[in-house]
Amino acid sequence: MIDVVKGWFEKHFSDPQAIILVTILVFGGIFILYWGKILTPVIAGIVIAYILEGLVCKIRNLGVPRFAAFLISYALFVAAVALTLFGLVPLVISQGSQLIVDFPRILNKVQELLLAIPEKYPVFADQEIEKMLGNFSSELVGVGQTLVTASLSSAVDVFTVMVYLIVVPLLVFFLLKDKAEILLWFRRFLPEDRSLAYSVWKEVDVKMGNYIRGKMVEVFIVGAATFIPLKFMGMNYAATMSLLVGLSVIIPYVGAVAVTIPVAMIAWFQWGGTSDFVYLMVAYLVVQFMDGNILVPLLFSEVVNMHPAAIIIAVLFFGGLWGVWGVFFAIPLATLIQAVIHSWPSIQEAR
Repeated sequence: MIDVVKGWFEKHFSDPQAIILVTILVFGGIFILYWGKILTPVIAGIVIAYILEGLVCKIRNLGVPRFAAFLISYALFVAAVALTLFGLVPLVISQGSQLIVDFPRILNKVQELLLAIPEKYPVFADQEIEKMLGNFSSELVGVGQTLVTASLSSAVDVFTVMVYLIVVPLLVFFLLKDKAEILLWFRRFLPEDRSLAYSVWKEVDVKMGNYIRGKMVEVFIVGAATFIPLKFMGMNYAATMSLLVGLSVIIPYVGAVAVTIPVAMIAWFQWGGTSDFVYLMVAYLVVQFMDGNILVPLLFSEVVNMHPAAIIIAVLFFGGLWGVWGVFFAIPLATLIQAVIHSWPSIQEAR
Protein backbone atom coordinates (compact mmCIF):
# COMPACT_ATOMS: atom_id res chain seq x y z
CA MET A 1 0.00 0.00 0.00
CA ILE A 2 2.83 2.37 0.89
CA ASP A 3 4.55 1.61 -2.42
CA VAL A 4 1.35 2.35 -4.33
CA VAL A 5 0.94 5.72 -2.59
CA LYS A 6 4.63 6.48 -3.09
CA GLY A 7 4.45 5.62 -6.79
CA TRP A 8 1.33 7.77 -7.26
CA PHE A 9 2.95 10.69 -5.46
CA GLU A 10 6.17 10.46 -7.51
CA LYS A 11 4.19 10.24 -10.73
CA HIS A 12 2.04 13.30 -10.10
CA PHE A 13 4.17 15.48 -7.83
CA SER A 14 7.73 14.90 -8.98
CA ASP A 15 7.67 18.07 -11.08
CA PRO A 16 8.50 21.24 -9.06
CA GLN A 17 5.88 23.15 -11.05
CA ALA A 18 3.19 20.84 -9.69
CA ILE A 19 4.39 21.40 -6.13
CA ILE A 20 4.30 25.18 -6.62
CA LEU A 21 0.77 25.06 -8.05
CA VAL A 22 -0.57 22.83 -5.27
CA THR A 23 1.11 24.99 -2.60
CA ILE A 24 -0.51 28.15 -3.98
CA LEU A 25 -3.93 26.48 -4.13
CA VAL A 26 -3.67 24.99 -0.63
CA PHE A 27 -2.55 28.23 1.01
CA GLY A 28 -5.20 30.19 -0.88
CA GLY A 29 -7.91 27.75 0.19
CA ILE A 30 -6.81 27.80 3.84
CA PHE A 31 -6.65 31.60 3.84
CA ILE A 32 -10.19 31.98 2.49
CA LEU A 33 -11.60 29.17 4.65
CA TYR A 34 -10.32 30.57 7.95
CA TRP A 35 -10.23 34.32 7.30
CA GLY A 36 -12.84 34.67 4.56
CA LYS A 37 -15.62 35.92 6.85
CA ILE A 38 -13.36 38.49 8.53
CA LEU A 39 -12.11 39.77 5.19
CA THR A 40 -15.49 39.76 3.42
CA PRO A 41 -15.30 43.52 2.65
CA VAL A 42 -11.84 42.98 1.13
CA ILE A 43 -13.09 40.07 -0.97
CA ALA A 44 -16.08 42.16 -2.07
CA GLY A 45 -13.76 44.99 -3.07
CA ILE A 46 -11.53 42.61 -5.04
CA VAL A 47 -14.53 41.14 -6.87
CA ILE A 48 -15.93 44.56 -7.81
CA ALA A 49 -12.51 45.81 -8.91
CA TYR A 50 -12.10 42.63 -10.96
CA ILE A 51 -15.46 43.27 -12.66
CA LEU A 52 -14.63 46.93 -13.34
CA GLU A 53 -11.24 46.00 -14.77
CA GLY A 54 -13.04 44.52 -17.78
CA LEU A 55 -14.77 47.86 -18.34
CA VAL A 56 -11.43 49.68 -17.97
CA CYS A 57 -9.90 47.45 -20.65
CA LYS A 58 -12.80 48.05 -23.03
CA ILE A 59 -12.51 51.82 -22.58
CA ARG A 60 -8.73 51.66 -23.08
CA ASN A 61 -9.29 49.81 -26.37
CA LEU A 62 -10.95 53.02 -27.59
CA GLY A 63 -7.65 54.84 -27.16
CA VAL A 64 -8.37 56.33 -23.73
CA PRO A 65 -5.42 56.46 -21.26
CA ARG A 66 -5.48 54.02 -18.33
CA PHE A 67 -6.08 56.66 -15.63
CA ALA A 68 -8.95 58.28 -17.54
CA ALA A 69 -10.50 54.85 -18.19
CA PHE A 70 -10.21 54.10 -14.48
CA LEU A 71 -11.95 57.36 -13.55
CA ILE A 72 -14.81 56.73 -15.99
CA SER A 73 -15.30 53.16 -14.75
CA TYR A 74 -15.20 54.17 -11.10
CA ALA A 75 -17.64 57.05 -11.69
CA LEU A 76 -20.09 54.62 -13.32
CA PHE A 77 -19.69 52.28 -10.33
CA VAL A 78 -20.43 55.09 -7.84
CA ALA A 79 -23.45 56.17 -9.90
CA ALA A 80 -24.78 52.60 -9.94
CA VAL A 81 -24.34 52.30 -6.15
CA ALA A 82 -26.11 55.64 -5.58
CA LEU A 83 -28.98 54.65 -7.89
CA THR A 84 -29.36 51.35 -6.04
CA LEU A 85 -29.24 52.93 -2.57
CA PHE A 86 -31.62 55.80 -3.23
CA GLY A 87 -33.84 54.21 -5.85
CA LEU A 88 -34.14 50.44 -5.55
CA VAL A 89 -33.37 49.78 -1.87
CA PRO A 90 -36.13 52.01 -0.35
CA LEU A 91 -38.69 50.51 -2.73
CA VAL A 92 -37.65 46.93 -1.93
CA ILE A 93 -37.65 47.65 1.82
CA SER A 94 -41.16 49.10 1.61
CA GLN A 95 -42.50 46.21 -0.43
CA GLY A 96 -40.62 43.65 1.69
CA SER A 97 -42.16 45.05 4.88
CA GLN A 98 -45.64 44.82 3.37
CA LEU A 99 -44.91 41.28 2.17
CA ILE A 100 -43.96 40.24 5.72
CA VAL A 101 -47.29 41.58 6.96
CA ASP A 102 -49.26 39.81 4.20
CA PHE A 103 -47.28 36.57 4.22
CA PRO A 104 -49.44 34.73 6.84
CA ARG A 105 -52.57 35.44 4.78
CA ILE A 106 -50.82 34.21 1.61
CA LEU A 107 -49.89 30.96 3.35
CA ASN A 108 -53.42 30.53 4.70
CA LYS A 109 -54.81 30.86 1.20
CA VAL A 110 -52.29 28.29 -0.10
CA GLN A 111 -53.28 25.97 2.77
CA GLU A 112 -56.98 26.31 1.92
CA LEU A 113 -56.19 25.60 -1.74
CA LEU A 114 -54.29 22.41 -0.86
CA LEU A 115 -56.95 21.15 1.54
CA ALA A 116 -59.68 21.79 -1.06
CA ILE A 117 -58.01 19.58 -3.67
CA PRO A 118 -59.68 16.30 -2.48
CA GLU A 119 -63.12 17.96 -2.63
CA LYS A 120 -62.72 19.36 -6.14
CA TYR A 121 -60.85 16.33 -7.52
CA PRO A 122 -62.23 13.05 -6.07
CA VAL A 123 -59.26 11.14 -7.47
CA PHE A 124 -57.26 12.68 -4.62
CA ALA A 125 -59.86 11.76 -2.01
CA ASP A 126 -57.84 8.84 -0.68
CA GLN A 127 -57.17 9.19 3.06
CA GLU A 128 -53.41 8.87 2.65
CA ILE A 129 -53.35 11.60 0.01
CA GLU A 130 -55.54 13.84 2.19
CA LYS A 131 -53.21 13.25 5.11
CA MET A 132 -50.17 14.02 2.93
CA LEU A 133 -51.72 17.28 1.67
CA GLY A 134 -52.67 18.25 5.22
CA ASN A 135 -49.15 17.58 6.50
CA PHE A 136 -47.64 19.50 3.59
CA SER A 137 -49.84 22.53 4.16
CA SER A 138 -49.09 22.46 7.89
CA GLU A 139 -45.36 22.28 7.22
CA LEU A 140 -45.68 25.15 4.73
CA VAL A 141 -47.41 27.32 7.30
CA GLY A 142 -44.80 26.39 9.90
CA VAL A 143 -41.98 27.39 7.57
CA GLY A 144 -43.76 30.64 6.76
CA GLN A 145 -44.26 31.49 10.42
CA THR A 146 -40.60 30.79 11.12
CA LEU A 147 -39.58 33.00 8.19
CA VAL A 148 -41.80 35.86 9.34
CA THR A 149 -40.60 35.56 12.95
CA ALA A 150 -36.97 35.59 11.84
CA SER A 151 -37.59 38.57 9.56
CA LEU A 152 -39.29 40.56 12.30
CA SER A 153 -36.75 39.69 15.00
CA SER A 154 -33.63 40.30 12.95
CA ALA A 155 -32.39 43.88 12.95
CA VAL A 156 -30.08 45.30 10.31
CA ASP A 157 -26.54 45.70 11.55
CA VAL A 158 -26.06 49.40 10.79
CA PHE A 159 -22.35 49.27 11.57
CA THR A 160 -21.77 46.45 9.08
CA VAL A 161 -23.71 48.31 6.40
CA MET A 162 -21.67 51.46 7.01
CA VAL A 163 -18.44 49.47 6.79
CA TYR A 164 -19.46 48.10 3.41
CA LEU A 165 -20.65 51.46 2.12
CA ILE A 166 -17.42 53.22 3.11
CA VAL A 167 -14.67 50.60 3.08
CA VAL A 168 -15.64 48.66 -0.06
CA PRO A 169 -15.77 51.68 -2.43
CA LEU A 170 -12.41 52.88 -1.03
CA LEU A 171 -10.89 49.44 -1.58
CA VAL A 172 -12.27 49.33 -5.12
CA PHE A 173 -10.76 52.77 -5.81
CA PHE A 174 -7.24 51.81 -4.71
CA LEU A 175 -7.32 48.25 -6.10
CA LEU A 176 -8.36 49.53 -9.50
CA LYS A 177 -6.08 52.57 -9.48
CA ASP A 178 -2.93 50.79 -8.23
CA LYS A 179 -3.49 47.42 -9.87
CA ALA A 180 0.01 47.19 -11.40
CA GLU A 181 1.79 48.08 -8.14
CA ILE A 182 -0.30 45.63 -6.10
CA LEU A 183 0.32 42.75 -8.51
CA LEU A 184 4.04 43.55 -8.55
CA TRP A 185 4.10 43.44 -4.74
CA PHE A 186 2.40 40.02 -4.68
CA ARG A 187 4.80 38.58 -7.25
CA ARG A 188 7.67 39.18 -4.81
CA PHE A 189 6.32 36.32 -2.65
CA LEU A 190 5.93 33.84 -5.51
CA PRO A 191 8.66 31.59 -6.97
CA GLU A 192 10.32 32.89 -10.10
CA ASP A 193 9.64 29.70 -12.03
CA ARG A 194 5.84 29.47 -11.91
CA SER A 195 4.97 28.75 -15.52
CA LEU A 196 2.36 26.07 -14.74
CA ALA A 197 0.60 28.22 -12.15
CA TYR A 198 0.66 31.13 -14.61
CA SER A 199 -0.80 29.02 -17.45
CA VAL A 200 -3.60 27.77 -15.19
CA TRP A 201 -4.35 31.30 -13.95
CA LYS A 202 -4.35 32.65 -17.50
CA GLU A 203 -7.03 30.16 -18.52
CA VAL A 204 -9.08 30.71 -15.35
CA ASP A 205 -8.70 34.49 -15.54
CA VAL A 206 -10.37 34.69 -18.94
CA LYS A 207 -13.23 32.35 -18.04
CA MET A 208 -13.74 33.71 -14.52
CA GLY A 209 -13.74 37.34 -15.64
CA ASN A 210 -16.19 36.69 -18.46
CA TYR A 211 -18.40 34.58 -16.19
CA ILE A 212 -18.63 37.12 -13.35
CA ARG A 213 -19.23 40.06 -15.67
CA GLY A 214 -21.72 38.00 -17.66
CA LYS A 215 -23.60 37.10 -14.47
CA MET A 216 -23.86 40.75 -13.50
CA VAL A 217 -25.32 41.55 -16.93
CA GLU A 218 -27.68 38.56 -16.69
CA VAL A 219 -28.91 39.60 -13.21
CA PHE A 220 -29.72 43.10 -14.50
CA ILE A 221 -31.40 41.97 -17.73
CA VAL A 222 -33.49 39.20 -16.14
CA GLY A 223 -34.51 41.44 -13.22
CA ALA A 224 -35.52 44.29 -15.55
CA ALA A 225 -37.29 41.96 -17.99
CA THR A 226 -39.27 40.45 -15.10
CA PHE A 227 -40.15 43.83 -13.60
CA ILE A 228 -41.75 45.12 -16.83
CA PRO A 229 -44.63 42.58 -17.06
CA LEU A 230 -45.08 42.43 -13.27
CA LYS A 231 -45.37 46.21 -13.02
CA PHE A 232 -47.52 46.47 -16.16
CA MET A 233 -50.04 43.98 -14.73
CA GLY A 234 -50.00 45.68 -11.33
CA MET A 235 -48.66 42.74 -9.35
CA ASN A 236 -47.97 43.44 -5.69
CA TYR A 237 -44.31 43.54 -4.60
CA ALA A 238 -43.19 43.77 -8.25
CA ALA A 239 -39.78 45.29 -7.43
CA THR A 240 -39.03 42.77 -4.67
CA MET A 241 -40.02 39.79 -6.80
CA SER A 242 -38.06 41.11 -9.79
CA LEU A 243 -34.98 41.52 -7.61
CA LEU A 244 -35.34 37.93 -6.35
CA VAL A 245 -35.78 36.63 -9.90
CA GLY A 246 -32.71 38.55 -11.05
CA LEU A 247 -30.58 37.27 -8.17
CA SER A 248 -31.85 33.72 -8.69
CA VAL A 249 -29.78 33.38 -11.87
CA ILE A 250 -26.68 33.26 -9.66
CA ILE A 251 -27.70 29.73 -8.65
CA PRO A 252 -27.75 27.60 -11.83
CA TYR A 253 -30.87 25.47 -12.42
CA VAL A 254 -32.02 25.50 -8.78
CA GLY A 255 -32.49 29.27 -8.48
CA ALA A 256 -35.04 29.56 -11.29
CA VAL A 257 -37.17 26.75 -9.85
CA ALA A 258 -37.00 28.05 -6.27
CA VAL A 259 -37.99 31.65 -7.11
CA THR A 260 -40.96 30.52 -9.22
CA ILE A 261 -42.77 29.31 -6.07
CA PRO A 262 -43.08 32.71 -4.31
CA VAL A 263 -43.94 34.43 -7.61
CA ALA A 264 -46.77 31.95 -8.25
CA MET A 265 -47.98 32.12 -4.63
CA ILE A 266 -48.18 35.91 -4.61
CA ALA A 267 -49.86 36.02 -8.03
CA TRP A 268 -52.43 33.44 -6.91
CA PHE A 269 -53.05 35.34 -3.68
CA GLN A 270 -53.70 38.53 -5.64
CA TRP A 271 -55.77 37.19 -8.55
CA GLY A 272 -56.71 33.59 -7.78
CA GLY A 273 -57.26 31.30 -10.76
CA THR A 274 -58.24 34.17 -13.09
CA SER A 275 -56.92 35.05 -16.52
CA ASP A 276 -54.62 37.68 -14.98
CA PHE A 277 -52.84 34.94 -13.06
CA VAL A 278 -52.42 32.90 -16.24
CA TYR A 279 -51.17 35.88 -18.26
CA LEU A 280 -48.62 36.83 -15.61
CA MET A 281 -47.27 33.30 -15.25
CA VAL A 282 -47.00 32.98 -19.04
CA ALA A 283 -45.05 36.26 -19.21
CA TYR A 284 -42.83 35.11 -16.34
CA LEU A 285 -42.13 31.74 -17.98
CA VAL A 286 -41.34 33.49 -21.28
CA VAL A 287 -38.67 35.54 -19.47
CA GLN A 288 -37.25 32.35 -17.95
CA PHE A 289 -37.29 30.65 -21.36
CA MET A 290 -35.53 33.57 -23.03
CA ASP A 291 -32.93 33.61 -20.26
CA GLY A 292 -32.17 29.90 -20.46
CA ASN A 293 -32.25 29.50 -24.24
CA ILE A 294 -31.01 32.84 -25.60
CA LEU A 295 -29.33 35.00 -22.97
CA VAL A 296 -27.27 32.30 -21.21
CA PRO A 297 -25.88 30.78 -24.46
CA LEU A 298 -25.11 34.29 -25.72
CA LEU A 299 -23.23 35.33 -22.57
CA PHE A 300 -21.60 32.05 -21.53
CA SER A 301 -21.27 29.92 -24.67
CA GLU A 302 -17.47 29.89 -24.46
CA VAL A 303 -17.09 30.43 -20.72
CA VAL A 304 -18.51 27.35 -19.01
CA ASN A 305 -17.82 23.97 -20.56
CA MET A 306 -18.94 21.66 -17.79
CA HIS A 307 -21.57 18.99 -17.36
CA PRO A 308 -24.76 20.20 -15.58
CA ALA A 309 -24.23 17.58 -12.85
CA ALA A 310 -20.74 18.99 -12.16
CA ILE A 311 -22.20 22.51 -11.90
CA ILE A 312 -24.88 21.41 -9.41
CA ILE A 313 -22.30 19.53 -7.30
CA ALA A 314 -20.05 22.61 -7.32
CA VAL A 315 -22.94 24.84 -6.19
CA LEU A 316 -23.83 22.47 -3.34
CA PHE A 317 -20.22 21.96 -2.24
CA PHE A 318 -18.94 25.53 -2.33
CA GLY A 319 -22.29 26.91 -1.15
CA GLY A 320 -22.03 24.66 1.89
CA LEU A 321 -18.51 25.92 2.57
CA TRP A 322 -18.93 29.68 2.01
CA GLY A 323 -22.65 30.37 1.79
CA VAL A 324 -23.72 33.03 -0.73
CA TRP A 325 -20.15 33.74 -1.81
CA GLY A 326 -19.62 30.02 -2.41
CA VAL A 327 -22.74 29.82 -4.56
CA PHE A 328 -21.70 32.87 -6.59
CA PHE A 329 -18.17 31.58 -7.16
CA ALA A 330 -19.10 27.90 -7.52
CA ILE A 331 -18.65 27.83 -11.29
CA PRO A 332 -15.41 29.93 -11.33
CA LEU A 333 -13.96 27.65 -8.63
CA ALA A 334 -15.07 24.58 -10.57
CA THR A 335 -13.44 26.14 -13.63
CA LEU A 336 -10.22 26.49 -11.63
CA ILE A 337 -10.33 22.79 -10.70
CA GLN A 338 -11.06 21.89 -14.31
CA ALA A 339 -8.12 23.99 -15.54
CA VAL A 340 -5.78 22.30 -13.04
CA ILE A 341 -6.96 18.84 -14.13
CA HIS A 342 -6.53 19.72 -17.80
CA SER A 343 -3.08 21.17 -17.26
CA TRP A 344 -1.78 18.32 -15.11
CA PRO A 345 -1.23 15.68 -17.85
CA SER A 346 0.75 18.18 -19.92
CA ILE A 347 3.45 18.04 -17.23
CA GLN A 348 3.93 14.34 -17.76
CA GLU A 349 3.83 14.70 -21.56
CA ALA A 350 6.45 17.46 -21.51
CA ARG A 351 8.91 15.38 -19.50
